[in-house]
Amino acid sequence: MQFTKMHGIGNDFVVMDLRDGAPAPDRERARAIADRRRGVGCDQLVLIEPAGANGVAARLRFLNPDGSESAACGNGARCVAARLMQESGRDRLTLETPGGRLEAMAAEGGLYSVDMGPARLDWRDIPLAHATDTVRLDVALGPLEDPVAVGMGNPHCVFFVDDAEDIELAALGPQLEHHPLFPERTNVEIATVVDPGRIRVRVWERGAGITLACGSGACATLVAAHRRGLAARRAELMMDGGSLTIEWRDDNHVLLTGPVAVSFTGTLEGDVAA
Repeated sequence: MQFTKMHGIGNDFVVMDLRDGAPAPDRERARAIADRRRGVGCDQLVLIEPAGANGVAARLRFLNPDGSESAACGNGARCVAARLMQESGRDRLTLETPGGRLEAMAAEGGLYSVDMGPARLDWRDIPLAHATDTVRLDVALGPLEDPVAVGMGNPHCVFFVDDAEDIELAALGPQLEHHPLFPERTNVEIATVVDPGRIRVRVWERGAGITLACGSGACATLVAAHRRGLAARRAELMMDGGSLTIEWRDDNHVLLTGPVAVSFTGTLEGDVAA
């Protein structure tokens, strides 16, 4: 099985092209591939499957390192979009994902953008376990409290703090991921608003842990910050691996823009392939 290792500002993916009918890895095999010591290593596996409808370039699925499946992955979608655009010579295409259709396009300076669709702001759509004000959740742990919930095809819980670097994310992230308010678990963002156009954010990803970047997490953070009156509708999101530009448009769609890169290609063999 051939694969391509790609990343968007350090958020890394094993991209597997299954359009020829090759079987998708099951949960156990996905964990083996994602293992950074015994497998290839990645934040997510991205599976490219045949398009299910006219006008769609491909269908994508996203598998976390623990084998669970995610409905959305912004940086993974941008990586695959860049690959498919280079393959087809197009500068715009549509991708089908479990979270809905995404429009992807080439941007200036060799960057790639993806329209992540509308921000989900109602408690049912995120989803949460019960009705509550999604701008101010009754969730607290250690120095963290009063977060904002946003759905971007997957659930996010965004905390605003004076200094994101001071938060022990490795200790708090696992507990917050499994908070009972989130029936499907949650991604966790720790954010510091530098000014209305710049936000520093660190991420604990559901099923993956701390990652250098998270596209849907950057989108959720910008939406949360604007809802709180802390940021403009367009801002630079400064993550551990680099920066992404996020714009929350007036039509409620969120546009994610940033670089992508190919690290290497390879072939799965032995225990990992089996």
